[in-house]
Amino acid sequence: MAANEDLVAEDGAILEGGCQCGAVRFRATGKPKWVAHCHCADCRRASAAPFTTYASFDAVNVAWTGAAPKSYASSPTVTRRFCETCGTPMSYESDGWAGEVHIFVAALDDPEALQPRLHAYVVDQLSWIHTDDGLRRYHQTAAEGDPLPG
Repeated sequence: MAANEDLVAEDGAILEGGCQCGAVRFRATGKPKWVAHCHCADCRRASAAPFTTYASFDAVNVAWTGAAPKSYASSPTVTRRFCETCGTPMSYESDGWAGEVHIFVAALDDPEALQPRLHAYVVDQLSWIHTDDGLRRYHQTAAEGDPLPG
């Protein structure tokens, strides 16, 4: 989704996080592949928020260290994980990004540890969301090529 200059964590970095009640915990190691705000309608519904912010890690670099999260197949190719007790959304996995786990940045113990580098799926952005953060914006994902102007 993002180019190499968008990597924001050091090699070997350990990031930990969890749900609101503390039952589900995770540890992610190494550099995320990308960190992005997602405006797609599916992510908005899954999080009940106007957009979400994810960090993508190789699946082998993510471990669930507390209670196992509950899984929900939100479509035939997408698995979303959440805390069965408090309902906190924890991650997103898709056949479209095989071998990756997308962790909700806000679920990190230190969400300031990662900085988003782009906005994805702005085609679905709510009309009342206005950002002036200078981040690149993509109709869908950075895989489509150049960012949108402005």
